[in-house]
Amino acid sequence: MYADSDGTEDGGEGSILPADESLRENGGGRPTLPVDGTLRKGEGRIRHYRWDVKYEYKSPDCFKKLVITINGRSPGPTIQAEEGDTVVVEVNNSLVTENLAIHWHGIRQIGSPWFDGTEGVTQCPVLPGDTFKYQFVVDQAGTYLYHAHYGMQREAGLYGLIRVSPRQPEPFAYDYDRSIILDDWFHKSTYEQAAGLSSIPFQWVGEPQSLLINGKGRFNCSLSSPVTGICNATNPECAPYSQTVVPGKTYRLRIGSLTTLSALSFQIQGHKMRVVEADGHYVEPFEVENLFIYSGETYSVLVKADQDPKRNYWITSNVVSRNRTTPPGLAIFNYYPNHPMRSPPTPPPTPPAWDDVKPRLAQSLAIKARQGFIQKPPTTSDRVIVLLNTQNTINGYRKWSVNNVSFSLPQTPYLVALKDNLKDAFDQTPPPEGYDSVNYDIFSVQNNTNATSSNGIYRLEFNSTVDVILQNANTMNKNNSETHPWHLHGHDFWVLGYGNGKFDKDKDPKKYNLENPILKNTVPVHPYGWTALRFKANNPGVWLFHCHIDSHFYMGMGVVFEEGIHRLAEKLPSSIMGCGETKTFRP
Repeated sequence: MYADSDGTEDGGEGSILPADESLRENGGGRPTLPVDGTLRKGEGRIRHYRWDVKYEYKSPDCFKKLVITINGRSPGPTIQAEEGDTVVVEVNNSLVTENLAIHWHGIRQIGSPWFDGTEGVTQCPVLPGDTFKYQFVVDQAGTYLYHAHYGMQREAGLYGLIRVSPRQPEPFAYDYDRSIILDDWFHKSTYEQAAGLSSIPFQWVGEPQSLLINGKGRFNCSLSSPVTGICNATNPECAPYSQTVVPGKTYRLRIGSLTTLSALSFQIQGHKMRVVEADGHYVEPFEVENLFIYSGETYSVLVKADQDPKRNYWITSNVVSRNRTTPPGLAIFNYYPNHPMRSPPTPPPTPPAWDDVKPRLAQSLAIKARQGFIQKPPTTSDRVIVLLNTQNTINGYRKWSVNNVSFSLPQTPYLVALKDNLKDAFDQTPPPEGYDSVNYDIFSVQNNTNATSSNGIYRLEFNSTVDVILQNANTMNKNNSETHPWHLHGHDFWVLGYGNGKFDKDKDPKKYNLENPILKNTVPVHPYGWTALRFKANNPGVWLFHCHIDSHFYMGMGVVFEEGIHRLAEKLPSSIMGCGETKTFRP
């Protein structure tokens, strides 16, 4: 193991091999290489991790429950690498009764689409007792995430951070580099939640019991079952996370959110934060007191320890965009040499109003690419796909849908089905590319009587430029429109604009930011609003695009893009096969 810059061991049994070390095949597959097919000597190193994934009883918020751990930890070990390095993660599935898949969120998987870690899209799940080797190149610096992508396992604790260092100097200075990962926490198991979502009558998961900061929270044990030992407020596992700082020093905080439901406001009491990176791309710096962050997003902020050093300060996270019933997540911003567990002398800061959309939209609009690092998008697109976020009922079941089509995963991964021309593996009829925007009222509950489900996909012309318009609408509850963070696998996209109300295809494109739009992989669409994206379909593979709220994706809120399948190698790795129509494909 090697120490990260937080001074803690990564816990992942990481080892570093020289760049010219030969790569072994993954279960009959090819080694993961840069897009030109070669790993040149001196370009990067091989970072090797061995993980054992299993259930363990943990008390992250003082309430004891089964948690999915990696080498005994949740959040899991931080993966650290330098851009151009090859990361190899051997994952042993010790869950005993559950399958497994892990997605490397924000890693574009150029030349290795089969290791995106998306069950049903790029691979069959890893069976209990099996070991699967993921192998990919981290081709750009930045802050990224990893998490389970099988069922709703992410909310059981299987997630962590990826930090990729640049080869060139960064355009900002700091003294220390630290990481903070945010989460919301439910006491019900993922099985209970999934069963409720799939029931008639529909049973919603409800609001989380706690908010975690670096895997630690505090639930009020007086509200829990009286069963002895279930909730213990003195358990050291749920002692607040403490970030120690040296007075006068500047800290880079890499903040990632892997909440399963909640949008969050993040604050450090008495301190301003200077935003400098978003999803691996440098931001034209701007200051915030509240950092709004949505599931799947990462930010780097600079914070100077310039307040009264004789005391500590609160770090807080709070739910926004949903009626706030979950107590704040609390951690301690500890000024050395004060004791790290010494509580701040004043109450935590007041969070922003949960239902005030204006400051959240303002932050979204403020994020621009940094001068000197701007990658301008193509000025026009070849194709425009409008995705209306709808909620409806299909055969009595409550669903989330896109253009009134609720997405379902096939038994055979799309990547294999498309490569081997298995036309019976999924619906060959593509989903609709828009909706009746003239007559659809996004501000009221709609009957959506034409709602259906499908596993059809969008097939994109390779190297074409694609615009996606995310259009938000009312749910099946009156006067309610939810925030949805959408994540695209295999790509970064330009964020061209946001707006309120219904997207106007004639007027709104004229207001697009084509000069300095930020590149991201996850973006919110705000209540009763729209978000416009543009990306190049230049990464051969099959890529999921979905709402990053676990329950929403489970209920059908996603689509799949295919591009350039013909450009992939003739033979896919056999390790990704073994389910659906690929049961006989493994040697």
